[in-house]
Amino acid sequence: MHLPINIEDVLHGQTVEWERLEFKQGWNPEAVLHTMCAFANDFHNLGGGYILIGVAENQGQPILPPAGLLGSKLDAIQKEILEIGHRMQPHYHPVIAPYVVQQKPILVLWCPGGQTRPYKAPVSLAKGNREFAYYIRKGSATVRAKHEEEVELVSLAATVPFDDRVHHRASLNDLKLSLIQNFLREVGSDLLADSSTMDFAQLCRQMRIADGPAETMHPLNVGLMFFNPAPQKFFPQTQIDVVQFPDGPGGDTFTEKTFAGPLDVILKDALTFLKNAVIEERVVKHGDRPEADRFFNVPYAALEEAVVNAVYHRSYEIREPIEVRVLPDEITVASYPGLDRSVSIKELQTGRFATRRYRNRRIGEFLKELSLTEGRGTGIPKMLKALLVNGSPQPVFESDDDRTYFLVRLPFHPEFIKEARERKRLATGQVTGQVAVQILRFCEQPRKAGEIQSLVGVKHRQTFRENYLNALIGKGWLGRTIPDKPKSRLQRYQTTDEGKKWLLGATNRNPTS
Repeated sequence: MHLPINIEDVLHGQTVEWERLEFKQGWNPEAVLHTMCAFANDFHNLGGGYILIGVAENQGQPILPPAGLLGSKLDAIQKEILEIGHRMQPHYHPVIAPYVVQQKPILVLWCPGGQTRPYKAPVSLAKGNREFAYYIRKGSATVRAKHEEEVELVSLAATVPFDDRVHHRASLNDLKLSLIQNFLREVGSDLLADSSTMDFAQLCRQMRIADGPAETMHPLNVGLMFFNPAPQKFFPQTQIDVVQFPDGPGGDTFTEKTFAGPLDVILKDALTFLKNAVIEERVVKHGDRPEADRFFNVPYAALEEAVVNAVYHRSYEIREPIEVRVLPDEITVASYPGLDRSVSIKELQTGRFATRRYRNRRIGEFLKELSLTEGRGTGIPKMLKALLVNGSPQPVFESDDDRTYFLVRLPFHPEFIKEARERKRLATGQVTGQVAVQILRFCEQPRKAGEIQSLVGVKHRQTFRENYLNALIGKGWLGRTIPDKPKSRLQRYQTTDEGKKWLLGATNRNPTS
């Protein structure tokens, strides 16, 4: 049996957080039982975890090559794992997968969060023991829950996250093998090789995207979100809307693009669109040093984190899409509902917050395996760092007292805001009145484009040419000295007779301009 992940990635902590990994050099049934119980309780909704038997550890890190297990013991250990699963209350059984890593046989136990938590396990497997306790994970350790933690754990009973629940109105036919295989291929799972020949229901059960007795198996919500071509049929408004307002929300025009489909597909497509159509770069060269300044309107890394977090943490029970608004001076990302009440907006602004209980544990698990998120609470700090490096203002996080929504504002780099204001001034005629006189007077003698650009103080060449030089040429007030060779290095610009007439009229109307 193979797991729907790459075990080498797991060993190196690339797709699974270290706190979701437990390494055991040898077979210790009591310790494994307690860790199984802790992962099944999934106290922080992280998605359970993995126990790797036959791998020693040093301060939470695996020691490779692994110690390995005796091949003759593997079957016996697997049978014993099934037996100790019956000792838990209620019963719980992980997915068991033998692997060979660097020529050493090991056992990997996949222990997803249980559907019927809370779970408790015998404190000891010694004969005659009747004491049971709840176990949870704290960091990378398995500990016995304290009284207040027991109370909170019991309060989580029957509150299985929405993405991990069975969807009784859907059937296995709603899960598509081609999408499952695409996922297995992308994450490098050994399960891909068996997926075409094994029973489809067994494949779905092994991936934990379906559950129930054999005669009435149904998909889990997360299975429909990733492996159905149109999950919006089951979860309306499962989509990302990108709306662009070139003149602001009060303008007359806007464009809207909707991304719908499996979660990983719409996330990748939306991010690709934003990267290609929205993110802009500027390069500013300086005469006093060889290094140029490079910056973006919004750094892609910050926008990526905002959109990925929205997909990860939104509620799919609420019929509202994720909306990305592109405005002249900022990009906003809105999702519903808001943050957990344990997180304050002030904590977010500093990037320091301790809560780790996630709304969608299985969605996060799939996104991590696809390397679309790290799931270690690093998203906000990564966003803050990307904006700082870009020279951008820090983001603004918004919500209301009832936490019904969450909005991230990513302000544009100051130079882009300056450009937008200049374009607006030109469109409203303010530039013509204030700057055109200055340029036309200056160009009564032929001038180079660079000289005019320095005069008006616009740093970016493209902005200067579009909004000033070409605008005045288009009005017929400024002309080229070599009109048949617009790109000639000898090109100069001079005020035309029409420009002189306008200049005289403008001066008579406002002598101080």
